Amino acid sequence: MAMMAMGAASWAPIPAPARAAAAFYPGRDLAAARRRRGAAAAARRPFVFTPRAVSDSRSSQTCLDPDASTSVLGIILGGGAGTRLYPLTKKRAKPAVPLGANYRLIDIPVSNCLNSNVSKIYVLTQFNSASLNRHLSRAYGNNISGYKNEGFVEVLAAQQSPENPNWFQGTADAVRQYLWLFEEHNVMEFLILAGDHLYRMDYQKFIQAHRETDADITVAALPMDEERATAFGLMKIDDEGRIIEFAEKPKGEKLKSMMVDTTILGLDTERAKELPYIASMGIYVFSKDVMLKLLRQNFPAANDFGSEVIPGATEIGMRVQAYLYDGYWEDIGTIEAFYNANLGITKKPVPDFSFYDRSAPIYTQPRYLPPSKVLDADVTDSVIGEGCVIRHCTINHSVVGLRSCISEGAVIEDSLLMGADYYETETDKKALSETGGIPIGIGKNAHIRKAIIDKNARIGENVKIINVDNIQEASRETDGYFIKSGIVTVIKDALIPSGTVI
Repeated sequence: MAMMAMGAASWAPIPAPARAAAAFYPGRDLAAARRRRGAAAAARRPFVFTPRAVSDSRSSQTCLDPDASTSVLGIILGGGAGTRLYPLTKKRAKPAVPLGANYRLIDIPVSNCLNSNVSKIYVLTQFNSASLNRHLSRAYGNNISGYKNEGFVEVLAAQQSPENPNWFQGTADAVRQYLWLFEEHNVMEFLILAGDHLYRMDYQKFIQAHRETDADITVAALPMDEERATAFGLMKIDDEGRIIEFAEKPKGEKLKSMMVDTTILGLDTERAKELPYIASMGIYVFSKDVMLKLLRQNFPAANDFGSEVIPGATEIGMRVQAYLYDGYWEDIGTIEAFYNANLGITKKPVPDFSFYDRSAPIYTQPRYLPPSKVLDADVTDSVIGEGCVIRHCTINHSVVGLRSCISEGAVIEDSLLMGADYYETETDKKALSETGGIPIGIGKNAHIRKAIIDKNARIGENVKIINVDNIQEASRETDGYFIKSGIVTVIKDALIPSGTVI
């Protein structure tokens, strides 16, 4: 009873007429609701901003009306060819790259959506999308569309048509090419997300801030110091959190001119002094009618949101708001960033990003694998995925992906093993040994340090992958590996013969 009383105090009940209207007119035009709320907002201006209204805080609560599941459409941009992540993107789309032993990159934005009650989700892609399609259909195909729930996760591949004979030319162009489909959904907002970021965010607070500030567009902003700021697109805001200027990777005096008072967005005074810049995260909320107008009428030839559409919207007088996200966020666009993000989950005592948050879990494909088997091995500061077999070896500060097989005497240090897509049977292994072949996994007495071993790789006995000459960049595709930023990456399905030294 006490809990019920507390709930009644926290949340005002919906009046009976409103409940009846909602029940009998589920297809009511949501844009009308936005217009009514916009009129009310105009009547009560000047608007007073509070940190809770515009920042991402665990303590703040949300009460979206209408609910995000019926009023928001999630659009995840799968990205381009992923050349900076090559060779991990040689046989898969960037969002399908494995992450954290059991997951894939696409699981992050999809899980954030589901945890935020955004259940209508499209994923746009155009490169190597077979494994991404397979993963999404197995992970989410039958799990979010129950009785009276119209939730879905669908892949939209780039396609040619009489109106659009080209492939996706950029983020805005990708959305424009499918506007005919998106506008069919009776929603108030489009939530635009990237498919290659690692973070945990409650989009309901993001959307609520968009509605409370009566914004046309809201841009998620990351506070940062001067050292990091030069690598990002920065934004300048007024004293209401409205974006008034953009600068792409500024230096020198231009950088200094982009300093802002981040207390406006909810940072405390001390942290605001340390982090006087805000960078765009590439995550946006657009009001539906605004998106249609911008892409079709105002900027019909614009290809990119961050550099063309959103700066253009500010110039023509639209209300573009900043929304502060003060938490862990990593753009996994390069081999080095990908490597660091994965090993960051082994950090003590608190990892950079935790997969153990029960309030906002990260979902993925159910594989029904057995528990991992560790036989007389020395494993420290590491994460081990499902279904692994690890025998008489040493593993330190590493991430070991699902179905990994590591043989006797192997030493794995500061490395990411992605595992395998399938198990080889004992019959398969016996046939391989008789013909001098190498089974999937890490062979006896192999030594691997500061490396990424992609799926289904066959590492022979006594192999050393330790970058003995400290080479920073090398392309050895015919030999089965690349070196980028000093990190050796063994290609998916590659074979490294016994005795090889890299």
